[in-house]
Amino acid sequence: MQRIHRLFEIDDFSSLKNQLLIWGNKHQTVVWLDSNNHKKSNIEGVLAVDKMSYISSDYMNAFEHLKEFINSIRDYAFGYLSYDLKNDTEKLSSNNIDDAAFPDLYFFQPKKIIEVCDQGLLFKYPTHLENEIDTDWKAIQNTTKKESVKKTFDIQQRTSRESYLKQVKKAIDEIHKGEVYEINLCQEFFAKNAEIDPLDTYLDLNSISKTPFATFLRMDDKYLLSASPERFLQKKKTILTSEPIKGTAKRENTPEKDAHQIVALKNNTKEIAENVMIVDLVRNDLSHIAEKGSVKVKELCGIYTFEQVHQMISSISCELKLNIHVVDAIKACYPMGSMTGAPKIAAMKFIEKLEDSKRGIYSGAVGYFTPDHNFDFNVVIRSIVYHQTKKYLSFSVGSAITAKADPEQEYEECLLKAKAMRQVLS
Repeated sequence: MQRIHRLFEIDDFSSLKNQLLIWGNKHQTVVWLDSNNHKKSNIEGVLAVDKMSYISSDYMNAFEHLKEFINSIRDYAFGYLSYDLKNDTEKLSSNNIDDAAFPDLYFFQPKKIIEVCDQGLLFKYPTHLENEIDTDWKAIQNTTKKESVKKTFDIQQRTSRESYLKQVKKAIDEIHKGEVYEINLCQEFFAKNAEIDPLDTYLDLNSISKTPFATFLRMDDKYLLSASPERFLQKKKTILTSEPIKGTAKRENTPEKDAHQIVALKNNTKEIAENVMIVDLVRNDLSHIAEKGSVKVKELCGIYTFEQVHQMISSISCELKLNIHVVDAIKACYPMGSMTGAPKIAAMKFIEKLEDSKRGIYSGAVGYFTPDHNFDFNVVIRSIVYHQTKKYLSFSVGSAITAKADPEQEYEECLLKAKAMRQVLS
């Protein structure tokens, strides 16, 4: 499909990005992706609103349906893959409780795309909507946000502290048996009768997190508010890149103590082992779709600092084989190893037995396809899921369990990762 491009030069993005999202949220279908000035992302920010066509699916043949959709529109597509698409890649199931009730897969072909780039705002509209560009630009500049009042509600744990510690011990037992050597174990925090302003909550979450793969997603009454620091998979021309995170340390309140945390994380043998295990898993996933000899570890166990935590991140790349469809490339690597453990299939089977909630969109991926079949997807972590009609709110956190795991420390790591979500909801 043909799109007209129009650039408006901008000097100051600081307030304009919020205005752009506030304007965008007036639509029923919205995806906003924000890199928060981090260099890892292709773009500073992009907004996609309104749908010309879309696909919403359960896991059955989901990747094949997505491939057909991408082929048919020959245009941009924005949306998400839920964790439970694992049931399409392998003979698995998801039988745990699912109160958020999001589709397993959702993508839409947007009417309007506005990209924040170095020069300003780049409008990418269908040719028949060209006359709306000036009107929308004026509306964005005049957009203001009404103040909302926070309402109190109780956040509950789906899994009690005692139950979680028992689950970690069971995971360690399975690891000692030798069928699996790392399990990413998650737990859900939730609230019923929760009333929030999704946009305000996202803006608060993003302001205290400032991560490179932040996301605001809206599908009518369903919202994802994400402060994700992690890239699942990116395709630029023929190069695929995955950047798994394994290894977390909290920020400290003085430069000296904070520097000590970085050094401690960099030399933590347990965290390094977790990271290297997942790097090997990603290398294996990519090897099935890569040109021979092209899989490379570009960075191993690099330490990156964010507002709330320090993270250990590795980067693995390869050259995609000719004639492999982009959706098949994603399917070959899905779900991401950083959210499963290794070996992947065995880990996912134990996850289903141990956890108390269906993951759904949590530990899935949000992103986009371009008309020339490039793509970029995050990992849905550090995120709030909200069903406005049901007034159901949820966020989940997890940690990687290995043979050296200490249940109490794993529980504390979960609380650390939940800190930002709790802060904006309190």
